[in-house]
Amino acid sequence: MIKIYLKQAWELLKQNPLFSSLYVVGTGLAIAMTMIMAVVYYVKIAPVYPEVNRMNTLYLTNSRFQKGEGDHKSTFQWGFSLKAVQEWFYPVENATVVSASLQNDMTENSYIQPSDRSGDFSVSLKLVDPNFFRIYSFRFLEGQAFTASDLESGIATAVITEELSRRLFGTVEGVVGRSFSLNYADYRVCGVVRGASFLTSKSYAQVYMPYSVAKGYQEPKYDIPYLGAYGVTFMVEDDAQAKALRAEIDEVLRKVNLVHKDEWTVSIWDQPTSHLLSAFKQYAGQEFDTWATVRHFLLVLLVLLLVPALNLSGMIASRMESRLTEMGVRKSFGAGRGSLLSQVMWENLLLTLLGGLLGLLLAWLGLYLCREWVFSVFESWPSALPEGVEVRVSGEMLFAPLVFLAALLLCVALNMLSALLPAWHSLRKPIIYSLNEKR
Repeated sequence: MIKIYLKQAWELLKQNPLFSSLYVVGTGLAIAMTMIMAVVYYVKIAPVYPEVNRMNTLYLTNSRFQKGEGDHKSTFQWGFSLKAVQEWFYPVENATVVSASLQNDMTENSYIQPSDRSGDFSVSLKLVDPNFFRIYSFRFLEGQAFTASDLESGIATAVITEELSRRLFGTVEGVVGRSFSLNYADYRVCGVVRGASFLTSKSYAQVYMPYSVAKGYQEPKYDIPYLGAYGVTFMVEDDAQAKALRAEIDEVLRKVNLVHKDEWTVSIWDQPTSHLLSAFKQYAGQEFDTWATVRHFLLVLLVLLLVPALNLSGMIASRMESRLTEMGVRKSFGAGRGSLLSQVMWENLLLTLLGGLLGLLLAWLGLYLCREWVFSVFESWPSALPEGVEVRVSGEMLFAPLVFLAALLLCVALNMLSALLPAWHSLRKPIIYSLNEKR
């Protein structure tokens, strides 16, 4: 019976090309817009290369130090000094991996001087420790990460991406041990990795170096020995350990504030922040309202899916009026209301599935062609794309079956509901009315 319904649906689709086209295109656009929004947030929060440990990663990026009292009170907001990292965070017990990174002028403005003298070009640089490569699962094409001994001794070594390797040396093979010039200093390559996408901002860079190569990497800021430009990333086993880690850090800072209460006090808001929350918070001190965020996304989904469904419902009601004679004839030959309703639903299901396929193709096309801006369209403060950097959208970002299936099922449910109501209303009319209805 289902096979017969689908054949009838296909014939009706060909007989009514305008209605069918509008239905398929309307459904396709609704699914495409929903898919685009879903994929944008999927890329932000799902475990994608090399940030495959996102669900077990927490970030501590900012601190607030306060000195003095009353009118003489001063507030300093920045990161942490190396002294703070070494004394407060590296020794924590409730984390499987702790990694620190330095954000300074070197990470913001670094230029490579190619050996062929073709002209300096800027690169994205991260100053990290070896544990960085334990949290972020980079695939090494050659060599390995720098070691703890390299970090301690300040050896000028670097891990580079395969794209940069090809640009500098024309290959990714036999690169380990070769040198390149960055800011007019020579650095030896110790490893080549498959690069991260610019969309995975926590791990993205073109060059990774020990933070000890930076000038003044041990110096604190503003005469506060624990204030600096370091951020800390933690990897935990589960939510229970994450909760224990936050409690442990709060206890460390409580003791620190007691010891230095006559000099300054330090606070870190609600950090360390989970990766999920960091995707929605623009800065560490921002208040996050879960229900407000949920309401926002529900409203967006209503606009993207419910409005097209209502329009389709009107189209279906108009079409059902034109098919009353057909339905009346079938009723007179013994067709039940349930049988006729099933036929209408299968017709709309076929059109919805065709629309889903169109929507999937449109979403992929839009995400790929507009990738330089579409992934930042929902951000309050989008970061500018560095010069010469291409936003790479990998297959695992685009081909997310569960995301598409969820969007399709939601759209199918709404479309079926939009078809059911007008169809049910039309089929309730008496046979005499249906047979006398003129097309």
